[in-house]
Amino acid sequence: MTVQTARIDLDFDEGIDRKTLRRLRDRFMGINLQRWDRARSALTYRQQMVLEILPLVFHLNHPSLPGYADAHCPYGLSHYRPSDDVLNTARRLARTFSLKDEGRRRPDLEAMFLMGSPGTLGHSVASDLDVWLCHRADLSTRGVACLERKASRLGEWAQSLGVELHVFVFCAAEFREGRQGTEVTGENCGSAQHYLLLDEFYRTGIHLGGRYPLWWLVPPEDEHRYDERVRQLVECRFIRADEYIDFGAVPSIPREEFLGAGVWQLYKGIDAPWKALLKLLLIECYAMGEDRPLLSRVFKQAVFSGVTDANRLDPYMLLYERLEQWLAESGAEDRLGLVRQSLYLKSGLPLTRVNRASAGWRAALLDSLVGRWQWSEDDLHVLDNRARWRAEDVMSLRRQVVAELTHSYRLLSRLAREHGSQAAISDNDMNLLGRKLYAAFQRKAGKIELINPGLAPSLAEENLSFHHQSEQGDGSSQGGWLLYRDLEDPSDAFWQPVIRRSGNLTELMVWCFCNGLLTRSTRLNVRSGTSNASVAELRDMLDALAGCLPMPVEPVSREALARGVRPLRHLLFVNVGVDPQAHLTERGLHKLSARHDSLGFSGGRENLVITIDQVTYNSWHEVSLQHYAAGDTLIQCLKNILASVAAAPDQLPEIQVHCHSAGHGAAIARRVQELFTGVMRSFFAGGTGPHPLRYVIEMDRRYFLLSFNGTEPGFIAVDSKSALLECLARPQEGYLPVVFDHYAMTDDPQLRIVCHAAEPSNVQIFYRITGDRAQLWAVDELGGVFSWQQAFSSRRYLLVPLLRFLENLLERKQLRQLDVMAGPTGVRCYELTPMEGQWRAEPRPDASRQGLSLSGLEVQAVGVQEGGARVRFDIFCADQEFTVQEYGDQLIPAVAHYIRSLRGGNEAYPVYLTDVHLPHDLDPQVYQQDIQTIQYLYYRAVLEESLNRYLME
Repeated sequence: MTVQTARIDLDFDEGIDRKTLRRLRDRFMGINLQRWDRARSALTYRQQMVLEILPLVFHLNHPSLPGYADAHCPYGLSHYRPSDDVLNTARRLARTFSLKDEGRRRPDLEAMFLMGSPGTLGHSVASDLDVWLCHRADLSTRGVACLERKASRLGEWAQSLGVELHVFVFCAAEFREGRQGTEVTGENCGSAQHYLLLDEFYRTGIHLGGRYPLWWLVPPEDEHRYDERVRQLVECRFIRADEYIDFGAVPSIPREEFLGAGVWQLYKGIDAPWKALLKLLLIECYAMGEDRPLLSRVFKQAVFSGVTDANRLDPYMLLYERLEQWLAESGAEDRLGLVRQSLYLKSGLPLTRVNRASAGWRAALLDSLVGRWQWSEDDLHVLDNRARWRAEDVMSLRRQVVAELTHSYRLLSRLAREHGSQAAISDNDMNLLGRKLYAAFQRKAGKIELINPGLAPSLAEENLSFHHQSEQGDGSSQGGWLLYRDLEDPSDAFWQPVIRRSGNLTELMVWCFCNGLLTRSTRLNVRSGTSNASVAELRDMLDALAGCLPMPVEPVSREALARGVRPLRHLLFVNVGVDPQAHLTERGLHKLSARHDSLGFSGGRENLVITIDQVTYNSWHEVSLQHYAAGDTLIQCLKNILASVAAAPDQLPEIQVHCHSAGHGAAIARRVQELFTGVMRSFFAGGTGPHPLRYVIEMDRRYFLLSFNGTEPGFIAVDSKSALLECLARPQEGYLPVVFDHYAMTDDPQLRIVCHAAEPSNVQIFYRITGDRAQLWAVDELGGVFSWQQAFSSRRYLLVPLLRFLENLLERKQLRQLDVMAGPTGVRCYELTPMEGQWRAEPRPDASRQGLSLSGLEVQAVGVQEGGARVRFDIFCADQEFTVQEYGDQLIPAVAHYIRSLRGGNEAYPVYLTDVHLPHDLDPQVYQQDIQTIQYLYYRAVLEESLNRYLME
């Protein structure tokens, strides 16, 4: 092969000739043919059909050829004449295929190119084929859309042959003017770069058919006068304009493009680091070395000088030589070592497993490079056996890769800021790429770090041993865990290297699973020490993880990144390595009781949920773990999950619960699952929320009241039912119904019935009669609940004084409010009665008609707030006034004495307040515009109880 020919000089000022231009074009086409042959030879026999038939598929719109969309799809590739080999390939695919003469029809397509790594040292079996398909500028939008559909179908056909094909459809004129208008996708850099992409295209592009690049004919030293030279070539008719396509010049890379291009390469580097590292370093080299020519110019200069050897012009060789020179000059030997390693791994050619003498041009070229680098056979064996790399090897390499990516990104960002220019990347694309980088590399509390971003094919281990720290025999009281491999004898743990340490067994399991160390075929060994972990438990955890987390993690979609992050599913591991009844198990005892609620188990009301490990998989494909082991673990976990759901209530995450605890594991998991399901259903019913309500959970002899303040969940914990009732009676800003967990308040079903029957904008009275006592509950217009007991003689004397008090109160409220519908609209009465083993709230509509004209003394109380924490009352008995100022602490005895004096004989019966007035500054720190009915009832009950204590003596 001829590797050096005569130099071609084009002097536009002295004059050029068409023959020299044709010779120059033919020289580029000769190099193009070498690369095409190399690209084809890297494919299997069946895959070669994809490369051979690509131009013909778009040149014709034949229904028998792959990718056919419809009869109106644009077609015709300018100046393309299929060879006999191509036609034979078409006939192999479609026996009915025949080439028809289209006459002088104007073609819709201008040119087709293959760009990137095909035909280069960097091409491997994993490389894809990126094709540029250029249509004429006046093609309709409908025609372009049809071409894109055809390209997509062609990609699907190629995929069936094992080829990843991407055909990008665009107009060269729009590209030249920067109007391609694409967005960042898996294979498209969108607005991130223009000149850098063009630089790569000119040095890697392989012409498949149609017009030739006009850039070939402009001398490298005239790149800055590109447009002028193009006009001379066309206007002076040295070339036929319809034989060439113009993408524009690349005299230099604008600084505003470096940041966008750098972030884009980081985006690619997440899943394919070797190629991205090389490109990222080239961008940095371009940014730092303004006096160095672009590689596309180096390539063109070599061709003009007569170099036609494909090895010397190989794009990856040109790239490596530039980086080697730059890094050697700056003394960055470590970075140069990473470049060499990246180039070797990008090639995908294991030299230790091929016959270098007969393996072809790639092996020979790579072997010559390795010889220059003075790599030993051991160095090659390490890289060639990536399938045998262990987690430690990958973690060390990942640190280098991430450090390099981070370094380059920060440097490029700083350069962009220092030069005061805006990045040549849209805000939308910048945000998209930044989010993917954040999801992939950002460390944060609880996040499971993925250590193998395409560095090794697999990290699966045959044997893994989990050792509790207490097994070390060093007297340590730590509760952490150590991970080993191939540890058959536990005593070997003293000298075997530790793969990973963790304070939490679940975190260690999730880390192993997400990074591929742990599979269903992995043999497990557990030395549990002071914990209760077992191989069976770890196997169950592995099954749960496999059913919840999609591994390996797929790249996150653009649509998901365009939205805020949200949890997709939660997996809750309860009591990992913990016996919830260890204090009884040790003594061989088991509590027996009719109570089977895992949150209030047996007569001791024990909470069997001791620890929770919350594994979360979110919409940005991050996996995180949060461990709850102190305090109210279940409530803390529930609160955190509710907070995350409040941001996207229309898309509730899936929640799975797993518990392996001996004897009670399934019951515990089921109970926790029911609790979370019930809470979610209540707060986020209908895909909206959080709805205003108070949710009551009973657990471990205590009560928890969950509610939202806006989108922030919170809870109140109380130790008794009386304390819970106090909470339910507190004033609130809006209507808040009370919802009980299925197992809460099972020993007080009447309260559950009362809260379930509550209605907004009404005052409801519920009562239950037991002998000579009555239990009453009041639910006011905002859902406040108040309960009290009193003596019972008849329903009339039980209800009429209360209803008269409420009627006075409601009348006064309605007179004060402009909108009469703003407050409670009436009073309803219900009696709680047992029926078929269940309590029911039976309406008593006649209660209010039992005689509101009941005779008796009018007793009113008027509250006075004097700046203290306690409200004091002046009391009026008909026309007789008893004030705090006059009677002080003796006010209640004085009123009782007066009332007793009005009664004949020694009759002792209770007195009922007919009205209570409360000040709006009831709380010294808050002014209440509207005081709730429940607050009036509370003070009425307090005053009546005090008065009747003296009266009944």
